[in-house]
Amino acid sequence: MPILILAKKDLGELFGSSIAYVFMSVFLFVSFWLFFSSLWLYGQADTRPYFGQLPLLFLLLLPAVTMGRWSEEKRLGTHEILFTLPVGDVSLLLGKWLATLVFLAVVLLATLPMPITLASLGDLDVGATIASYIGAFLMGAAFLAFGLFMSSLTRNQIVAFLVSVLSLFMLYLLAQPVVTDFLPDRFVPVAQTLSFATHFESMARGVIDSRDVIYFLGLSGLFLYLNYLSLQGRKWA
Repeated sequence: MPILILAKKDLGELFGSSIAYVFMSVFLFVSFWLFFSSLWLYGQADTRPYFGQLPLLFLLLLPAVTMGRWSEEKRLGTHEILFTLPVGDVSLLLGKWLATLVFLAVVLLATLPMPITLASLGDLDVGATIASYIGAFLMGAAFLAFGLFMSSLTRNQIVAFLVSVLSLFMLYLLAQPVVTDFLPDRFVPVAQTLSFATHFESMARGVIDSRDVIYFLGLSGLFLYLNYLSLQGRKWA
């Protein structure tokens, strides 16, 4: 299947570069530091303090994974070789996205010692923890789709990284008091609904609402479609 072959190729390139290991090391170091800090602070078998910080970790670090997926191809001129392959743009796009999803899954699996440690220390809410991981994966998938789209718009991967981080941070702020306190009351629910923070917080509490799932899937689909439109203009400037 072309998508799987392309995904395997991209995954090999991803793990063959230092950025993958730098990302994993930084992410896991910060994750475990936040986890153990909150554990000693609250003294409860609860993963919510950690997952409450996860959106900020993701928006800072996931763009680092996607920033060079298209932009580096453009800079090196290897995108021209890609477009001569007997596969469609959809397969090219989904192959890259699937590779980053596998990478995301590996990173999340590497954090499992945290809930396992909590379970050994107290009565862990397994349902809420599972819901949090599902929410984290869906949120990460949307971030990766957005990052790939940003990467397709420029030859400079640093620009792709910075624009992705700033854009996601603005989307995060929509649900925060620094924004909602200054909005008319009728606009506050709209801003909160548009922000991924609102939808992830709900899942991090152990509630898997279809509206939250649809939000993240819709966000992923939107940016994958925009990425597809970007690929249609394959004479990238």
